[in-house]
Amino acid sequence: MEIKALPLTREAFAPFGDVLDTAGDPDKIINRGMCGRYHDRAELDFGPEGRAGISLFKAIPREMPYICDLLERHPEGSQAFIPMSMDQFLIIVAPDDGGKPGTPAAFISEAGQGINFHRGTWHGVLTPLHEPGLFAVVDRIGATPNLEEVDVPPFTVTL
Repeated sequence: MEIKALPLTREAFAPFGDVLDTAGDPDKIINRGMCGRYHDRAELDFGPEGRAGISLFKAIPREMPYICDLLERHPEGSQAFIPMSMDQFLIIVAPDDGGKPGTPAAFISEAGQGINFHRGTWHGVLTPLHEPGLFAVVDRIGATPNLEEVDVPPFTVTL
């Protein structure tokens, strides 16, 4: 199977999570008019037994076309990826189909966009396309397991 990565938009990505960007006018102007605040852009969810944590991930950039054979999800909390460079990255998602990933979709971010996966969203691994592959990740910290991985039949993602 081959799928084409679509541009990352709020509307197209809504079933899977939130797009983090500064599109449109800021919600508030702060700091004596020197800063626009784009307020409350993600539905963060850390569950009753979790707390928010910020981690840094450094991933090896991947080449296109990309072969995907592993999807994962976090059943107990959301997970946000915020690039620490102005580079695009690949996002692979799939709806849940009875506890397994359904038909996958892929998105390509614009420079300056991040994403927040809603709790339980099947997704591919962190897939930067350029060095340094450095991301701030906001997700659930807790004592219970929050990762399910599943091997899937390999499929190709193109731009």
